[in-house]
Amino acid sequence: MNSADLMRLLAWADDSSPRLLMVAAVAVILALLVYRMGGVVLVRLTRTMPVAATVVEHARAPAQLLLPLIALQAVWQGAPDDLAMIGGVRHANGLLLITALTWLGLRAVRGVARGVTGLHSVEVEDNLNARRIHTQTRMLARTAMFVILLTGLALMLMTFPGARQFGASLLASAGVVGLVVGIAARPVFSNLIAGLQIALAQPIRIDDVVVVQGEWGRVEEITGTYVVLKIWDERRLIIPLQWFIENPFENWTRASSSIIGTVFLWVDYRMPLEPLRAEAQRLCEASSDWDGRLCKLQVTEAGEGAMQLRLLVTSSSSGRNWDLRCHLREALVDLMQRAYPQHLPLMRAELGKEQDGRPFEPRAL
Repeated sequence: MNSADLMRLLAWADDSSPRLLMVAAVAVILALLVYRMGGVVLVRLTRTMPVAATVVEHARAPAQLLLPLIALQAVWQGAPDDLAMIGGVRHANGLLLITALTWLGLRAVRGVARGVTGLHSVEVEDNLNARRIHTQTRMLARTAMFVILLTGLALMLMTFPGARQFGASLLASAGVVGLVVGIAARPVFSNLIAGLQIALAQPIRIDDVVVVQGEWGRVEEITGTYVVLKIWDERRLIIPLQWFIENPFENWTRASSSIIGTVFLWVDYRMPLEPLRAEAQRLCEASSDWDGRLCKLQVTEAGEGAMQLRLLVTSSSSGRNWDLRCHLREALVDLMQRAYPQHLPLMRAELGKEQDGRPFEPRAL
């Protein structure tokens, strides 16, 4: 131990050190009392405000750390500058203070997001507005949390003199370094910008029904970098956010979840259409999956051996429409099998008699 270390130890044992520690202990106790009393007051004030109440609940833990750190920082700043190790104590407390502020900001943003989404449930029949709000809130919250975290890290680095010099040197050589950093960070920032575009323009929303590269599914989750698509067979398709900005895709619930579905049937030309129309109308009216807008049977194609029928039906959602179409297809085929089996598609051929010793070749009709 050299003489400088000995002098610092003697300074730390000085009469002012115990008094400073006592003041710090009193400041921490007062900060905790303020936390307790302020928490009770805020809970009562926000009792009728769901969003604010959620923010208060999420901010409890970081606030319990933040208030004592603020009190301690005030004590350390009022201490004599010649006190041993006071500079290191101030720096460490400052780092903890910035960490607590960053934590509080992250929790507050998360509380706002959960409070807003809690007011708009998607578990309702007409959830278009709720899905829009959920998508906007989640994407904006994630962007705000990213900015808060980045700001907190930057402020912590700025407390180190070496980091400030490193930052200045980076700015001085921003030509090559900036280009390299920009290329390396392009996926991150492109997804961040894509997230903002999705939050504001909303080409997709939570629980939207979309078709991506031939896969039908619902948007289950939208994160800061990718979208999780829950496919009908319980698989998950992970798609980067940027893909939705740069590529076309189908959104079946962009303006409304209502949809028109089709049922195709091939029948013989002799099949009467009115019984099929009447049966289709009866089946639609008896089904809870039909929304009452459209039930229409038409002949859409006349081929060589049969004609094609198209039945248009509407439902309030794509899932209901799928079930309705399957039910109608099965019921109409069953009707033709029972009442009109002779009018199902047939392959006809005509066989002629011998003429001049040579038989006629079969000819399809």
